[in-house]
Amino acid sequence: MSKLVKDFQEQWRAITRGVVEIVPEEELAQKLRRSLAQDKPLKIKLGLDPTAPDIHLGHTVVLHKLRQFQELGHEIVLILGDFTGRIGDPSGRTETRKQLTEAEVMANVATYKTQIGKIIDLDQAKVVFNSSWLAPLSFADVIELTAKYTVARMLERDDFARRYREGLPIGVHEFLYPLIQAYDSVVLNADVEIGGTDQKFNLMVGRDLQREYGQEPQVAIMMPILEGLDGFQKMSKTLGNYIGITEPPREIYGKAMSLPDELIVRYFELVTPVDLDGIQRIKNGLDKGLLHPRDAKMRLARELVSLYWGPEAAAAAEAEFVAVFQKGEMPEEIPEVLLDAPELEGGKIWLPKLLVKARLANSTSAAKRLITQGAVKVEGEKIQDFDALVPVTDGMVIRAGKRKFARVSLGAQSKR
Repeated sequence: MSKLVKDFQEQWRAITRGVVEIVPEEELAQKLRRSLAQDKPLKIKLGLDPTAPDIHLGHTVVLHKLRQFQELGHEIVLILGDFTGRIGDPSGRTETRKQLTEAEVMANVATYKTQIGKIIDLDQAKVVFNSSWLAPLSFADVIELTAKYTVARMLERDDFARRYREGLPIGVHEFLYPLIQAYDSVVLNADVEIGGTDQKFNLMVGRDLQREYGQEPQVAIMMPILEGLDGFQKMSKTLGNYIGITEPPREIYGKAMSLPDELIVRYFELVTPVDLDGIQRIKNGLDKGLLHPRDAKMRLARELVSLYWGPEAAAAAEAEFVAVFQKGEMPEEIPEVLLDAPELEGGKIWLPKLLVKARLANSTSAAKRLITQGAVKVEGEKIQDFDALVPVTDGMVIRAGKRKFARVSLGAQSKR
């Protein structure tokens, strides 16, 4: 564990970086002053339910806050919700979430630890599974736990209240979720819990439950929900506006370069380790016109690739980006798409079908949109007719948008 930083102002500045809300702020100040006076680190809790195998930048906002606490010398506890993940967090849901099997959750856990280790030092962190204390609870224990909270309080939660008003089903197990994740705070006797703004209700239940068990309640720190590459909607794989931290370096770099200018500083603040003074210099440079947004985004892209793949990968991704998108050269590695004779009509193929086959579009409808937008080139020639039948030659290159390429490889029968 890092040595506790004894300067209150330095601690406070780092802790409040990018934060939306602290509940209550005065209690955090009291806990922090006591921590420094007694030279005793605060216990910082972050719970993550491994409900998907891969993490995107939106998920890392709370992890970066955990890292900042770690660097300040506090004790960080990362809870991998192998038990709660099987129930599913109802936050923001309009319907009951599909429950995962134990095997599905544990498969996701295996990937989470590797990815999380890119941001925080797992050797200096306490990583626990909440099944270790939740699974042994008897039915009598669960009844005792549920007796500490009321249905009225549960229905204060916006998503529950909306579903109740609209006559949509709410599973009884969904009421249990806020309670059992709050019980994690009781078991750990947490001083602080971190979560997104969508987790506020859950974090506040943790405070209430700690009081019920005679503990000093934790302080809740809420982090913002990160906007995706479209600039306004929540980062989401479903919406396709995300940067995945396990994506290839060139993909992370290229996606970062497509970020709207108004989000540059926000991304630096929330999802990079760049210090606050450095971020302020970037902001000042952009505000005064002394720093071009393109150059700021190139710095951001380098920071992101370096964090997840290392500095050498970042340098290579940048060199390729400059060659392909600023100098108009081809990338060194282009994915191949294999076409055989049955897929061709007189040596030609319908362009939307080719884009889907080459994985440059998810569907023919999406392919048509790309074509009509002028985003598709075949052998350097832009094609905007989505009814086009394209002559196919071995080795020809298709480009969709700024970053996606594919090279056609003809099967043996097609070459005859």
